[in-house]
Amino acid sequence: MRRVLVVITLVVALFPIAVTAGSAAVVHGRPAVVRHLGNGAAASTNWSGYAAFASGTTFTDVKGSWLVPAVTCPSRKAQYSSFWVGIDGYNSSSVEQTGTDSDCAGKNRASYYAWYEMYPAASVQISLAVHPGDTMSAEVSRSGNTYTLVITNVTTGGSFTTTKTQSGLADSSAEWVAEAPSLCRASCQIQPLADFGTVNFSGSFATGNGHTGSISDGAWTNDSITMVTNGGTVKAQPSALGSNGSAFSVVWQHS
Repeated sequence: MRRVLVVITLVVALFPIAVTAGSAAVVHGRPAVVRHLGNGAAASTNWSGYAAFASGTTFTDVKGSWLVPAVTCPSRKAQYSSFWVGIDGYNSSSVEQTGTDSDCAGKNRASYYAWYEMYPAASVQISLAVHPGDTMSAEVSRSGNTYTLVITNVTTGGSFTTTKTQSGLADSSAEWVAEAPSLCRASCQIQPLADFGTVNFSGSFATGNGHTGSISDGAWTNDSITMVTNGGTVKAQPSALGSNGSAFSVVWQHS
């Protein structure tokens, strides 16, 4: 028993935790494992959605809303899906983010919850009620070395805010993402993506170098990110941006 406890303690020390599976840690927000395809497109093994970035631009705010998707859980195996907005992670090693999960703990056992994470620090689950179909609104903002993370359940009126101090972060991108979280033991492995159907993002805006605009604003470049397996099978596909450049959907296609 003491040996098992030592192993668990070591894993906790080495990897961020949102929820645990045995002696492993489920990480919501690892930086994107991405391949740039050009022409505003990218492929990633763990992200799908949009990222905004520009050389010399420092992002100080990102916000967006999404409808919590209901997951289908036909398998006894655990499956996961995270939906969030954040700063960093697309071309840097940290991520400052807050979002929700729609997970499968087993056959017909869906789980919904909210969290925030200052990766690589540990993910923190939030005591905020989350239900399928709820409208969530989230914002991450930076002032100096202080980051304020806010997530609100617009449907229920519940809200959570926290502030964290961190220096030396890149602040080089803003993101709106559906993610396949990772399970970390000795190394991190991307987990099966829960069948969330479709998630709809809206009100997606960022502030960079004092300028506020939508994802498609001309002040920065935006990439649409398609989630794929290592073999190239599409797991989740983002739509084109809506006419105002702030709304899109991501459709699940493969676990």
